Amino acid sequence: MNIAIIGSGYVGLVTGACFAHLGHQVLCVDNDPKKIECLRKGRSPIYEPGLEEMIRENVREGRLRFSLSTAQAVRECELLFICVNTPPKENGEADLSYIENVSREVAKNLKSYRLIIEKSTVPVQTGEWIQKTIRANKVKAALFDVASNPEFLREGSAIHDLLKPDRVILGVSSAKAEKILRKLYEPFKVPLVVTNLASAELIKHASNSFLATKISFINMLARICDVAGADIEQVAKGMGLDPRIGPSFLKAGIGFGGFCFPKDLSAFLSMSERLGQRFGLLKEVLDINETQKLYFVRKVESAVWNLRGKTLGILGLAFKPDTDDMRFAPSLDIIQALQKEDVKIQAYDPQAMERAKAVLSGVRYVKDPYAAARGADALLILTEWSEFLALDFKRIKKLMRHPLIFDGRNMYNPRDLKRLGFEYHGMGRGMEKV
Repeated sequence: MNIAIIGSGYVGLVTGACFAHLGHQVLCVDNDPKKIECLRKGRSPIYEPGLEEMIRENVREGRLRFSLSTAQAVRECELLFICVNTPPKENGEADLSYIENVSREVAKNLKSYRLIIEKSTVPVQTGEWIQKTIRANKVKAALFDVASNPEFLREGSAIHDLLKPDRVILGVSSAKAEKILRKLYEPFKVPLVVTNLASAELIKHASNSFLATKISFINMLARICDVAGADIEQVAKGMGLDPRIGPSFLKAGIGFGGFCFPKDLSAFLSMSERLGQRFGLLKEVLDINETQKLYFVRKVESAVWNLRGKTLGILGLAFKPDTDDMRFAPSLDIIQALQKEDVKIQAYDPQAMERAKAVLSGVRYVKDPYAAARGADALLILTEWSEFLALDFKRIKKLMRHPLIFDGRNMYNPRDLKRLGFEYHGMGRGMEKV
């Protein structure tokens, strides 16, 4: 199939590269000339394991091309995936102006049938607005269909998630659109859930909101464990063995980040209120997530006594491992809160330091974890990169001014570190008091 990907960000690039990998002819479009030039040279502007290699291979094989022109995409491709950004407005609503602009550009260049597919995460009823926008430009309905095919990609494992999904959601408004999308996804051999447009749009927001709710629930429970002397790891294990609950997303930490969960929750909340339904639960989920970062800062403050003048080593800046994405990363709020107390920060991240430099000032970025620990009054773990599991803690202890560790991701066994002479503070590891 001839497929166009309009918007070459995280979702668009992975989607385009993977469809090309499966043998389709793919044209990725973006309005950023520097990004397109970079991609034409076979370089990925983002870090995602395996993505740059996949881009290079498919560019070399002639299945993957890049363009600045949406008009070219409409002329050449029958399937048009909209993967543009939907950033939050100040009031939390999703900014859909990019999708509207794409819809107008598609309408302007539409000469024969095209299937326009929402891949971006959008509020329910956005598909209707895409249809209205295209028809407002006097385009006959017979020339196009609009479908919704929400993505469920996790940064760090996005290629695996696209090629081996749990399910594929197809929101369609015609038998023709359903037939085309069934053919596209037939090789995947996974459950296809075919719905109308509104249901497909709602599935994505509802899924992310529910997962975020599990995270905030376990984080609030971790605070209770800290006070009660319980261990959140044991509590979560006991809960997760119940098949009605499951173990996924029951990992206590410093809160969720990234571009999806915070943005999608705010948009879902705003959308619910616009539809006349007060979804107070989501407000609490967001509030717990915000205060979890402050809770972590207070744990640090209570253990070092006075923050002012202290030097803290930071391990991990990205919002999660295996990505360089700093959008809504918990490390941002934590570091900025510490800097207000005149704390000196020396930080290391395997991939995200260049992006961090654009949003965090006054931080000394260092070459490895040991440089972050050197002379530090405490070491803070903010991202659970796997390489941090292999650290030489005997060496780290010698480098630090005080052997004090704040494990914001519960990566380590408290007893192991205590045997090495560290004072350990995790999230909800109340058994530390024993």
